[in-house]
Amino acid sequence: MSVPSSTLAAEARRGSLAFDPAGPSPSAVSWAAIFAGAAAAAALSLILTLLGTGLGLSSLSPWANEGANAKTLTIAAAAYVTFMHLAASALGGYLAGRLRTKWVDVMLDEISFRDTAHGFLAWGVGILVTAGFLTTAVTTIVGGGVHAGASVAGGAAQGVTSGAAAGAASSEKSGGEGAEGGPMAYFVDSLFRSPKAARGGANNPETSNAEVARIFTNAAASGKLPDEDRRYVAQVVAQRTGLSQQEAEKRVNDTFAQMQAKKQETENAAREAADKARKASAIASFWLFISLLIGAFVASLCAVYGGRVRDL
Repeated sequence: MSVPSSTLAAEARRGSLAFDPAGPSPSAVSWAAIFAGAAAAAALSLILTLLGTGLGLSSLSPWANEGANAKTLTIAAAAYVTFMHLAASALGGYLAGRLRTKWVDVMLDEISFRDTAHGFLAWGVGILVTAGFLTTAVTTIVGGGVHAGASVAGGAAQGVTSGAAAGAASSEKSGGEGAEGGPMAYFVDSLFRSPKAARGGANNPETSNAEVARIFTNAAASGKLPDEDRRYVAQVVAQRTGLSQQEAEKRVNDTFAQMQAKKQETENAAREAADKARKASAIASFWLFISLLIGAFVASLCAVYGGRVRDL
């Protein structure tokens, strides 16, 4: 006794079996459909990346009070990256589910699971295809932000002393002395230091400026100006300004204290910048992680939907 075709169709819709007169599929995984979906997802990601780059650059401006601010750009970039990934994942998952060949005599629950797996695999292959681009972006956001912040912290901590050293080198060059700069110059100066040399500094400001700059640079590294250096610099200041030795030493102490305060202020600002870069990198990493997880879910869901459209 033959069973009407309408009865078979009704049984299939009620969750029994999937029936396909074309014959069974040789495998539960259709890699052709998976790679097709992954290729479509990668291509759409590339197109949307180019579009987002153009939109981002068009919103920037080198002029003050023009263009979007940093906070707006950050929020817009995060939203656009999420949209881009979800759109690409949805397309790749849908194509992976829609292009797969129907299976014969397979329970509908199993079909839904396989379609979900096809969408997830298409998402995974698409991520691997674009791994080079993603690696560059993630490295720039995570590693670059932290490295730049650390570099700023290290460089800014030496900003005051480096400026003093540069000034000393410039003074040496203008004075025609030809002496080498750097830490060694401080010790060479100390070999020939004498009260007579201090008095001579009043007649040669370039030489005395360079020597005092080297003394301050050496003291800034330890954070303390030795008594011998303090007295010598005070002698030079007294000779050039007409102040008493006591007044000159007070001026030297005040000036060195101001230099140390400026150095500390610069270091604190650099640490704050590095901390902000670290926090921004951490937020970007978490956001990318969540975006990728949502993309995997959307790809799987769209694959199931594409499979249902295919089986209609």
